[in-house]
Amino acid sequence: MIHCLSVRRWMRMAAVVALVAAPTGALAQECGNSGAGFDGWLQRFKGRAAAQGLSSSAIASALSGVTYDPAVIRLDRGQKSFKLSFEEFYARRVNNALIARGASLMQAHGAILDRVEQRFGVPREILIAIWGLETRYGSDTSSRFSIVRSLATLAYDCRRSAFFTGQLLDSIRIIQRGDISAAAMRGGWAGEIGQTQFLPTPYMKYAVDFDGDGHRNLVRSVPDIMASTANFLKGHGWKTGQSWEPGSANYGVLRDWNRAEVYQRTISVMATKLRQARGGGPRS
Repeated sequence: MIHCLSVRRWMRMAAVVALVAAPTGALAQECGNSGAGFDGWLQRFKGRAAAQGLSSSAIASALSGVTYDPAVIRLDRGQKSFKLSFEEFYARRVNNALIARGASLMQAHGAILDRVEQRFGVPREILIAIWGLETRYGSDTSSRFSIVRSLATLAYDCRRSAFFTGQLLDSIRIIQRGDISAAAMRGGWAGEIGQTQFLPTPYMKYAVDFDGDGHRNLVRSVPDIMASTANFLKGHGWKTGQSWEPGSANYGVLRDWNRAEVYQRTISVMATKLRQARGGGPRS
């Protein structure tokens, strides 16, 4: 299930996004608290997106007919504090069936995971745990929301305009590159893409074409999904062959994936159970 923690994972990148988008700094200051000014804002955004080097065809494909979505604002305003204990969170998110399914997927995709581990140094148990927690191995990937529409709404909204402006620009870059079509760019209400829930900016930075088809597809390609998730962790300092225990350097890397401590701990514990399910040692 798509959840607000995916957004928190990337919020620390907002300052970097603002710097990268410096040529359009005025855009981050131009915002509204209702849909009344959205259409005018969108027209100005299109011009500024072109000034960033985005093609007219990509801009038109992404933004043609885009309207303000009040449902996204309600969801954004309705986020609750994350107060569950680890025991409560783990019980809600992980069960024996999820572990068994993960163990089965490790076997089914063993050759892919061998290649991913060799290239990026991130163990399969961590990747499968993340996959299971984010979308139950792809079964909970939502297509309810247009990602571009959601990001445009949040970029226009004053609460986090600078952060989501960068995400919106990168969503158009993904379309321009040909990784995902505008019509297929559907997912979470806050712009999460694919089976391990990347926002567009980390998608642009870390997504990998691992199946060699010329596209970085985190919606349907298991090789791309696993390699991209591993590349993110490697890019944030994952230490090959070292522990993922709480207090370890790798446990700290999991914080870059998701800042909620209960989520980090759940990844760690679930990965250990997956390793045990396939007959491995307790941790690696």
